[in-house]
Amino acid sequence: MPQRLLALDLDGTTLNHMGELSPRVRDAIRALPEEVRVVVSTGRSIIATTPVLEQLGLSRGYAVCSNGAVTLELDPAQEQGYRIIDTVTFDPRAVLEKMRVALPDALIAVEELGVGFKVSRHFPDGELMGASREVSWEELVEHPVTRVTLRQPEASAEEFMEMVERAGLHGVSYAVGWSAWLDINPEGVSKASALELVRRHLGVEPIHTVACGDQRNDLEMLHWAAWGVAMGNAPDEVKAIADEVTGHVDEDGLVPVVEAVAAAARAGVPFREGIPSAATARLEL
Repeated sequence: MPQRLLALDLDGTTLNHMGELSPRVRDAIRALPEEVRVVVSTGRSIIATTPVLEQLGLSRGYAVCSNGAVTLELDPAQEQGYRIIDTVTFDPRAVLEKMRVALPDALIAVEELGVGFKVSRHFPDGELMGASREVSWEELVEHPVTRVTLRQPEASAEEFMEMVERAGLHGVSYAVGWSAWLDINPEGVSKASALELVRRHLGVEPIHTVACGDQRNDLEMLHWAAWGVAMGNAPDEVKAIADEVTGHVDEDGLVPVVEAVAAAARAGVPFREGIPSAATARLEL
């Protein structure tokens, strides 16, 4: 049987809007046949991703963190349960100098791998996992980083997006989240770029790739997959590029997708050949 790759975003896709993994979603993922390799692909840091991997029962394989800037190989023999096999960094000084002018009131965080974040000021409680420490501007921009995050809690997502677009970011990859939240990564880095590395490691044929996501940082991943599925809670621009739109995350919309992938794997066909009629019927329920 050919190997399959199912790439899953976490927040808003696998985890509901309370940040919880429902029993139905958990059980559907755990019931997947061995031929389906689940690869969590998230904007979360390593430290925020590993507890979810444990809940899903994923102790081997791969995971993509920090919107593609960090790729893990999961290995229970390692002290932390993984090894980092790829990181992509960039010098944050130029882009942060620009954003400092465009968004003078924004909170800034730069990722410290496996530890947490260095921040310009305190972020709202619960928004950053791991250790956070306030540092000077010079320390914030001193070293190459995998990701920079800007947050403006008092602004709406629409207002924030307008401000970001006026800033004219160049030479980096970036995505605005559902709130006034901006992730900036090295140029050309996305969940898709990291997943392509993983696909080659696993030896999965491109036709056997499926991806599910709900936000703008999932756009490249949904384009990359042979079958890209947007959640019902996704913005219209994400739904527009997807091959399929499933139900809302808070109604376990991921479950029929996972079940359809399992059925395709057991039948020995790509998700989009033969099985889609049954899959689509389930997605429309």
